[in-house]
Amino acid sequence: MALEATFRGLSIQIRKLSDTLNAILLTVGDRPQNRGTILADQMENSILDLMGSLSGALTAARTAAKSVGAVRDMDRARRALAKCQEYFHGAEQQFANQLVSYESLSKLTSLGAERGGEWKHWAASMKDAIEQGRQPFEGVSQGLAACWHELAEHSGSTSISVRSQNVGQKIFARSTEEVGDAMG
Repeated sequence: MALEATFRGLSIQIRKLSDTLNAILLTVGDRPQNRGTILADQMENSILDLMGSLSGALTAARTAAKSVGAVRDMDRARRALAKCQEYFHGAEQQFANQLVSYESLSKLTSLGAERGGEWKHWAASMKDAIEQGRQPFEGVSQGLAACWHELAEHSGSTSISVRSQNVGQKIFARSTEEVGDAMG
């Protein structure tokens, strides 16, 4: 049962991360209406891309969870888990490079300082929301590691035994007449 629970836990972690990204997306949408910025639009597009990747990761995680359930198709679970990890790592890299990087956070701070007023508060809210995204990414990463661990343990416990039986030689006795006829 630990195997199934671990895979269900991965799906839960991915949903929590999606919820966090939704909250960041709402914060982006709460930007001041006067004079929009390219930075805010870029962040919004990045978050939408991340959410698309996480949707793929969640679908793959659910497939993996079903595969370790009653069906017990470990090969299918392995393939689905690999696909989930591929989607997740793409999202994780995008988050690191486009949202939580020093450069992105620095641009937010500069924007708030330059425009002041509502923009300063919005930039601070965005930084906080983005920073809160780190922990759910770590949760999914740990969930993936736990799934791989469980999968490895269960695949190692599957044993195949091969049993061979030696038939041996069959010896037939011939009469002396047959032996003589065969030689002559």
